[in-house]
Amino acid sequence: MPPIAHLDVDAFYASVELLRRPELRGKPVIVSGSGPRAVVTTASYEARVFGIGSAMPTVRARRLCPDAILVAPDFDAYREASRAVMRRVRAQVETVEVVGLDEAYLDLEGLMAPRAAMRRLVGEIHEQTGLYCSVGIGPNRLVAKVASDAEKPRGFVCLTREEACARFAGAPPGLVPGIGPKTAARLQGMGITTLGVLARAPLEALEAHFGANRGPDLRRRGRFEASAAITPVRVAVSESRETTFDADIRDLARLEEILGRLAGELCARLAAQERRGRTIAIKVRLDDFTTVTRARTIPAPTDDAAVVGAVALELLREYAPPRPVRLLGVRVASLDHGDEPVGGDQLALPL
Repeated sequence: MPPIAHLDVDAFYASVELLRRPELRGKPVIVSGSGPRAVVTTASYEARVFGIGSAMPTVRARRLCPDAILVAPDFDAYREASRAVMRRVRAQVETVEVVGLDEAYLDLEGLMAPRAAMRRLVGEIHEQTGLYCSVGIGPNRLVAKVASDAEKPRGFVCLTREEACARFAGAPPGLVPGIGPKTAARLQGMGITTLGVLARAPLEALEAHFGANRGPDLRRRGRFEASAAITPVRVAVSESRETTFDADIRDLARLEEILGRLAGELCARLAAQERRGRTIAIKVRLDDFTTVTRARTIPAPTDDAAVVGAVALELLREYAPPRPVRLLGVRVASLDHGDEPVGGDQLALPL
């Protein structure tokens, strides 16, 4: 089985900002918006020692580290830096699956001395972009991903599946991608608190708690058994735009204005990608955190802001939010495909 590498740029957004503002090096830096409901996009390693992490409310992060320097995110700069990194990756490795601005899986089959080749690649990326990367190499995607996280920043970890099982046997199940907090809590309720225990868990017990499909999948993850397949092109099936308000909004006219703007931004992005979709949806989160989505499928695919905006506004008016709105979003799905069944409005259950 050819080795798989997972390459992850260390503290990507923060690192890009430090390259632009070198005077911030060595200081705790938080990349985040500044509104009362802003969340941390990422943080420098100097800030992480205070317990600050991605998706944490910025208000809380500021309490943990009052001296932290807040930098507003600049996604155009991050996309430019990402393109530079991935150009260098693709120049060295034929089969690459990009899974985010800052990470990718690489199929190392056919490379002479794959470890040495990856070390050279990491050096070239730093030389050309100033960014440091961590690398994990293993027989499958799961081992490679966990290995790349094991010794950040600037980590370089190569593991067989058996070595991964031994090294992380005492780690919590949530270390492994695909096992989120809710699943980890359910496993804990069964007395399964480590990956080693999960790997040895009776299949019948896991199936009884999680079902015939999810139960075996969890045990495979505990044993670091996963696919080695790399998909060079990941095509998004939907595109969306949403915004969280600094203060809840009750006024429907104001919500309609914002939704129209979001639809325009979304369609501009679709037009730039030369993609169109048939399913138009809105997302509304109320002040009590009830989240509702409604969708409608139209006869022909579109990237027309007028069409998307009109359908989105109809959905919003029909729903008529009963409480002040905290978050509003619009989405276009079934991109470039004509196989979406035509149907009426769909109402998702509150989360």
